[in-house]
Amino acid sequence: MKERVITGLVAGAVFIPFLWIGGLALQLLMTAIGLIAVQELLKMKKLTIFSVEGIITALATVLLMLPEAYLHFIPDGIDAMLLIYLEALILFVFTVFSRNDFTFDDAAASVLTSLYVGRGFYYFMQTREIGFWMVLLVLFIIWGTDIGAYMIGRKIGKNKLAPAISPNKTVEGSVGGSIAAVLIAIVFFHYYNPLGLSMGLQIMLTILLSVCGQMGDLVESAFKRYFGVKDAGKILPGHGGMLDRFDSTLFVMPVFHIFLHFIF
Repeated sequence: MKERVITGLVAGAVFIPFLWIGGLALQLLMTAIGLIAVQELLKMKKLTIFSVEGIITALATVLLMLPEAYLHFIPDGIDAMLLIYLEALILFVFTVFSRNDFTFDDAAASVLTSLYVGRGFYYFMQTREIGFWMVLLVLFIIWGTDIGAYMIGRKIGKNKLAPAISPNKTVEGSVGGSIAAVLIAIVFFHYYNPLGLSMGLQIMLTILLSVCGQMGDLVESAFKRYFGVKDAGKILPGHGGMLDRFDSTLFVMPVFHIFLHFIF
């Protein structure tokens, strides 16, 4: 636990200033984090980012991650869906000439990796475009959910939430995490509410993001369980890999933007 706390404090001390600065500095940092996440996912599938297929996957991820302002060199008419489709076609061609060393399953995993990581971090940057405090709000909801679920789950957790995937998580912890997130969000919105959300929408948004964050965590647990690994990586002592830290964020940020499209 001590190692986990120290790593979290150091990581926060590095990450928050980049988040405050935003712009190119943050984009470079998130691109580096995204590429590490790609490497972690590919490694679980026993693929390497330092192969032709891995480089194609990494390149597609970066292109899907970048805001449109950085993509002036791409011809008009080529959008994210077409990029994903082109990546799939190129990787499918590799299955023909690889003598079954690179299979359809490998190609599918690579394409989904690009989509999952690339667009997840794209919407992270889109949230930063709204404002520093809005990103911080979403992160507070994620962190509040994690802390609340851990504390409540340890105290009163009895009913397993997803025992086949993550045996330590409980229904009580999940509900407690969402309640903690709601309390944090209400206090936050009291001082900062640029979207002008009513109390009802504040609570609705927080519960939605809290549940999605927990689902993102469970999805990554399912990945690790399937591939037989404890952590996605070892880059963050006590925490694991970048995916272990950003699994909830990759789910929450796109859903946050879908919510905004529905209410505005």
